[in-house]
Amino acid sequence: MAHVFAFWESRAFYDSFMARSHDRLASAQSGTFKDAQVRLFDYRFDVKTGFEPRFTDADLLRVALCRVHEERVEHFVLMQEKVWNPAMAGSPGMVRGLFGEAPGNEFMVLSMWRSAAEHGKYRSERVERLALRAQTEADVAALTGDVVDMEPSWTV
Repeated sequence: MAHVFAFWESRAFYDSFMARSHDRLASAQSGTFKDAQVRLFDYRFDVKTGFEPRFTDADLLRVALCRVHEERVEHFVLMQEKVWNPAMAGSPGMVRGLFGEAPGNEFMVLSMWRSAAEHGKYRSERVERLALRAQTEADVAALTGDVVDMEPSWTV
């Protein structure tokens, strides 16, 4: 399995690419992959500070995709900002990340880490306690995610 993340300067640039170049590039890749899932998220805010799509200083990405109960969206976003973000920002080894939103009450939390060991330490020491404090179980209808090892040769 591979994860490909693309970051667009603006929605207008994305729409222009989709209208002009996408189909030609996609047809050239025909048969090279199967079961592609594509989601488009709008940037809401940084996790830590100063997100930039630079991956040379991270060895691992953690992506969490959350579908949130409609009546809990406001609470979920507030808890991301007031509970989860400060905890991740204060964790040694956490480089930076972002919080995005898609239609249908879907959210993405993308965090970049210097190493699997540092991410693992954060998970074992803090995640369960933070989830209780943020009432994550009451907010989230579905949660999927993955830990992604970086492949430097794929970074452009």
